[in-house]
Formats: sequence, C-alpha cells, structure tokens
Amino acid sequence: MNLKNNLGEMQIKDILETHPPIGSILEKYEIGCIKCSVGICLLKDVVTIHFLGDDAEANIEKEINTYIDSLTPVDIT
Repeated sequence: MNLKNNLGEMQIKDILETHPPIGSILEKYEIGCIKCSVGICLLKDVVTIHFLGDDAEANIEKEINTYIDSLTPVDIT
C-alpha cells in the first residue's frame, strides 16, 4: 500500500487516535481494528492480513489517501 504521510508504517492504535475516520473506512471493509485493545499492527499490515484482494486494497488505499488529502491545505501560490 502506498499511503500518504507514511501512514502505512504507523501502528493502528495511533492512527485511530489521530484519524478516527480511517477506522470508519476500515470497518466498511469488515476490518474491526477499532475494537482491538492491543493495536500495535501497522496500518499496511492490517489491510494485507485480511486478504481482501487487490481491488479492495486499492479502494482502501484510495479512500484513506483521499481523506488525508482533504486535511492537507493547498498552496495557492
């Protein structure tokens, strides 16, 4: 997965604390990380270990990156 801001290399618990909407994206694909009490898996691994297939992984990547883009201010200069 090629996630912006190096999110794929972050632990899922940290991602969900900072970016709760990513939890909603994952839940949509039946990845229940929000309920996990450990949360040390990396985001990229969480998606991969669920074996959702290339299309689903591409959609998750796109949705997460679109969410991140919505947070990033655009430089108009």
